[in-house]
Amino acid sequence: MKTSHLINGAVTAIALSMAAYHLYVVFFGVPSVFFFRGTHLLFSLILIFLIHPFRKSQFNTLSGRVLDAIFVLCSITCIAHIFINHDYILNRFAYVDDLSALDLTLGTGLILLTLEATRRVIGLALPLTATIFVAYALIVDQIDFGQLIDQMYLTTEGIFGIPLNVSATYMVLFILFGALVERSGTGKLFRDFSLALAGSSAGGPAKVACVTSAMFGTVSGSSTANVMTTGTFTIPLMKKIGYRPAFSGAVEAVASTGGQILPPIMGAAAFVMAEMMAVSYITVISMAIVPALLYFVAVFLAVHFEAKRTGLRGLPKPDLPRLSKVLKTRGHQFIPLLIIIGVLIAGFSPPYAALCGLLSVLPVALLGKTTRREISWKTFTDAMVIGIRNTLIVSSACASAGIVIGVISQTGIGIEFTQLVASGFTENYLIFALILTAVAGILLGMGLPTTPAYIVQAALLAPALVNLGIPRESAHLFVFYFAILSVITPPVAISLYAANGLSGAGLWESGLAAVKLAATGYIIPFMFVFAPSLLLIGTWHDIFWSVSTALLGVICLAASLHGYLLRNLYFWSRVILFVGALGLLSPGLLNDGIGLACLLLIVVKQTILRPEKNLPQL
Repeated sequence: MKTSHLINGAVTAIALSMAAYHLYVVFFGVPSVFFFRGTHLLFSLILIFLIHPFRKSQFNTLSGRVLDAIFVLCSITCIAHIFINHDYILNRFAYVDDLSALDLTLGTGLILLTLEATRRVIGLALPLTATIFVAYALIVDQIDFGQLIDQMYLTTEGIFGIPLNVSATYMVLFILFGALVERSGTGKLFRDFSLALAGSSAGGPAKVACVTSAMFGTVSGSSTANVMTTGTFTIPLMKKIGYRPAFSGAVEAVASTGGQILPPIMGAAAFVMAEMMAVSYITVISMAIVPALLYFVAVFLAVHFEAKRTGLRGLPKPDLPRLSKVLKTRGHQFIPLLIIIGVLIAGFSPPYAALCGLLSVLPVALLGKTTRREISWKTFTDAMVIGIRNTLIVSSACASAGIVIGVISQTGIGIEFTQLVASGFTENYLIFALILTAVAGILLGMGLPTTPAYIVQAALLAPALVNLGIPRESAHLFVFYFAILSVITPPVAISLYAANGLSGAGLWESGLAAVKLAATGYIIPFMFVFAPSLLLIGTWHDIFWSVSTALLGVICLAASLHGYLLRNLYFWSRVILFVGALGLLSPGLLNDGIGLACLLLIVVKQTILRPEKNLPQL
């Protein structure tokens, strides 16, 4: 038998075992912390070293996999030591009892194995960040090496900390759910539903990308994976009707990224935020709903205005599916999503909700004649394997993020950053503190998956904002947005790289298009810091006014950036609308009045006074 067959067989068996283990835990309860998180990490490390070889050119040769086999054995040894000495680890005094030579050796080994596994899966960005933090602890803060290993290896403040717990408890189940949803044909429902809704309108395929990516992105947990899933369909369609390759890729990347901020699931980030802030899931999604809708309204209008300005039409109606037929043949496949929402609203835990949704996918598919033919038990097993492979990015990244957070808590660097943000001019000018935090958030999030990027920033940046008097909910959502936006912000824009692979565009051209499309996303976090009513905090009339003016503001912003409102816009009209957007997106009645006046001026000019070509250019 070929080496590749042996390895693939082992990967399938281990992946199915990992899926079965996490389903078992939801049914029968979580074991001891170290056993649960350690088992999750052990499965992940073994699979990563089997799937992602040190030398890709020698994947199929036994001689070329010797080093990977050593890594697997070392991973088993490092984590087995914790299992075998579990009582000793629980009963010892952390940071007081000296570590044995074996503890030091295996602890150092697990750190190196975690960083190497993360490098193989997502690249150098996060391992390099973790290494810099470790170096800071040892060299700058002069933390004792033994205490550092103690923190990282033998407590739940390092590798086995909150990030890994989030991965093991929440992320793996929702990623499995997303994989099963995709394999069961629900992806076709999302695609056909979007085509039926928006396919025939101006720039229809771009609007289809917005709707499809939003629906799929909130489930998938990864904007980059979402680009590769829905983008294979939407990007060629956009190019076919005349959109530039750079714009086509940018639309898909921006819409897929937006799926991570869209309730109800938010790529499972809603549950992570709830745990980090110690609030309910309902609280998180209620805060996130208005900003997410503003984001997608802006993106949807941006592609509409771009299509109208360039004269792009939609797809012919005869070539599109009918909405009634789509709902009749596949509408029942929305049920698993509704089940998850219902279970959560009923007060059950997110893992239990994910389990209920996951177990409902195949029975629901059996309800329809068309969907019944597309599923089998092989669908389930294949989805479990694919889902587990998709979790490896998250589990390895969360383990490495645990190293970063362990250093932050051990050295107090988070407090130092808080003092830096609060010092000098930022004490009197909150906007400068927010800009500094936003830039730091984008830099820290570059190259990282959504969840670990948010976790790192929630530990490092959010406390600084809370210390400045910003409500905790606003602070966490602020850093979350910039953690998300880092994947479409050049130069390290991993979701754009994925989209460009499908569109054939260059990074900077597509990066500029993405930043224009997602411009509202960069502004919204500042809006809800200064106007908490956008997070549905406050009286109903304050909420209504804030949401209404913000909605008009994003319309003005999209129109000014893409040169079209009711008709094509000349330069000075775009400037006036941009000023109007800033007014409407800023709190205060005076600002709102200025914004409304600017919008009214352009609307009157384009309707009553007719096209701009009848007037001298301003």
